[in-house]
Amino acid sequence: MDFHDFHIPYLSRLRFLHTVGWAILMSALVVAVAATLARATLNLAAALTDKPDLAVFVLLQDDDVTSSVLLRESTEPGNEQRDYLVETKDGPKLVQLKKAVSGQWYVALEENLHE
Repeated sequence: MDFHDFHIPYLSRLRFLHTVGWAILMSALVVAVAATLARATLNLAAALTDKPDLAVFVLLQDDDVTSSVLLRESTEPGNEQRDYLVETKDGPKLVQLKKAVSGQWYVALEENLHE
């Protein structure tokens, strides 16, 4: 069918609904892909944010951390550290996080406490 021979009055109802259906489906697909990429970008930005409170849960995954309380924070340049009281499956722990030169947090001290 040549484009010049295209006459709207002769377009069948089935052909019209088929074309419109595909157009709606493709539009929904484009919106879904855009929303998924936007959400993934937000998740990536949140993962790269400097949040040491989340680092406690990530660094102590094997201990099943249930809660953490910030006890002390030192913000001296080059010697940033945070002390936490962490509740785990094995009981309370004192955890000290320090910030490395590379900007990543690491566990400097992990000590079991008596209840």
